[in-house]
Amino acid sequence: QVQLVESGGESVQAGGPLRLSCVVSSVAFTAYAMGWFRQAPGKEGEIVAAISGAGDKTDYGDFVKGRFTISRDNAKNTVYLQLNNLKPEGAAVYYCAAKRGPLIATMASQYIVWGQGTQVTVSS
Repeated sequence: QVQLVESGGESVQAGGPLRLSCVVSSVAFTAYAMGWFRQAPGKEGEIVAAISGAGDKTDYGDFVKGRFTISRDNAKNTVYLQLNNLKPEGAAVYYCAAKRGPLIATMASQYIVWGQGTQVTVSS
């Protein structure tokens, strides 16, 4: 059973950086493409970023516009999301998710395991 544990969410000032981490309990980590999603109160969830199993392909939500970076350390079974120049509308619960198979994907329905979420608050 694959389990995901996110960390790093906190309250930050607008414009500030933040790094989220997600540790995956799986001996076949590279067999999973990974994604970060977010959901703000009253809004639908949306893809933030996704990365292939090998880490050689990434994709981002349209709103990211170069401010965020997804990466993974396959030796540590960890995927990261670097958030830069955070805006108040970036406040949300951020979820890490794993997709069976190494090919990158951006639809939430393609992901089979989800973490519990980590809260990001942005103050202006």
